[in-house]
Amino acid sequence: MKKRIIKSVALKLMTVGLLGAAVSCSTPAADTSKYEDEIAALKEQLKEVAENNAVVATNLKTFDTLDFEVYSNQEWKRLHESHAEDILVHYPDGHTTTGIEDHIKELAPMFVFAPDTRIEEHPVKVGAGNLTAVTGVLQGTFTAPMPIGGGKFIQPTGKAFKIPMCTVGLWNDEGVMYEEYLFWDNQAFMKQIGLAE
Repeated sequence: MKKRIIKSVALKLMTVGLLGAAVSCSTPAADTSKYEDEIAALKEQLKEVAENNAVVATNLKTFDTLDFEVYSNQEWKRLHESHAEDILVHYPDGHTTTGIEDHIKELAPMFVFAPDTRIEEHPVKVGAGNLTAVTGVLQGTFTAPMPIGGGKFIQPTGKAFKIPMCTVGLWNDEGVMYEEYLFWDNQAFMKQIGLAE
């Protein structure tokens, strides 16, 4: 989509430029001035598109680092590289948290019963303006006891999980997300680790 926008603006610039050149060959120079404003406006549009694309590319690169390194290696002290201190996070079951510390409390427990939890790829990555969306595969193996509260545990099944996930992020001008939406299928997850049918 971004490439189409750039091509469209570039095509307009070339068309206006060619028209201006053709008119300047057949009419007095004073008549071409009406094209100068349009050319300037199109150049400004092209500049804005390029700047937006650069910001989106930077945010997507930051998100790759978040999932592949920070999350997968539990480097929670680095979460501020991609998350605002007061980030609002929406989870698949509908609840939310506010702030990095509460977000870590939601993420860290999975590593207790599945220490090899990781995300290694983002097959789809898109963005526009201050919004990015990525898909990935959340995977790991249920190899350690799962705490369920009150000093009780579910013993590991040894089963692996591999579930699709999607994250939508809204980014501020400092290059960190101030709001994040997480999507995956909890029922599919429970089935894969042997805790549901």
